[in-house]
Amino acid sequence: MTEEGRYEEVEAEARALAKLPRRPWRRRPPHWEARVLATGSAVMHGRGAEVLDELDALIAELEPVGLNSQMLRLIARGHRAAALSGARRYAEAETEALAVLKELSRIAHRTPVARLEVTILTHLAGALCGLGRHEEAEAVARGNLPRAQPPTSLVLHLMLVRSLNGQGRHEEALAEARRGAPEPPRMAGNLDLVTAEALHGLGRREEAEAAVRRALGAFERRVHPGHPRFRDGRELLGRITGGA
Repeated sequence: MTEEGRYEEVEAEARALAKLPRRPWRRRPPHWEARVLATGSAVMHGRGAEVLDELDALIAELEPVGLNSQMLRLIARGHRAAALSGARRYAEAETEALAVLKELSRIAHRTPVARLEVTILTHLAGALCGLGRHEEAEAVARGNLPRAQPPTSLVLHLMLVRSLNGQGRHEEALAEARRGAPEPPRMAGNLDLVTAEALHGLGRREEAEAAVRRALGAFERRVHPGHPRFRDGRELLGRITGGA
């Protein structure tokens, strides 16, 4: 359901699981996994600000226990980095992402961390774009695209296009956007949005407006109105039409 963008359904099912009675003989309470899944689904739906306090409490609860719970905690901290970035608290998001990457490097000899590491790097690239440090974001995206797997590779590719747009390299950004792989349903609209940014930067206003309207239509079907991409799309449309 997550791949289909059915975030509210995933969150509801996860929260129902989290309420099931705990079994004292289990070493790792199943409600932890469910709560991590629920909060992550809320962040992906665009309601990160709503669950920041819940994430903080969950992270604190997971901190003192073993390796499996430590990995869950790092996943939750990744959700927190994404939520902070979505709230435009980019410096805090960068700090959180870097801290998670540091912890992952410490446990890499004990458990596979590569997939989570690349996911956290997408959050780092997003925070860097938000801070206006687009060249650094480009380096993160380009440096890690070769080892990323879908759907994370698609997110890193979007970050690459965003970083190029941020540097005013709109021709390159447009070329990269058009090389992008087809988006899964849950990511629909993202490629249109970065394409619209590139077209707007090139002064191709009508094409940019058409692209951003497609993006907004896709977001309306999948995510919460407060989702960062939805917000960015509305702001971009305002800049495009305001320049008419």
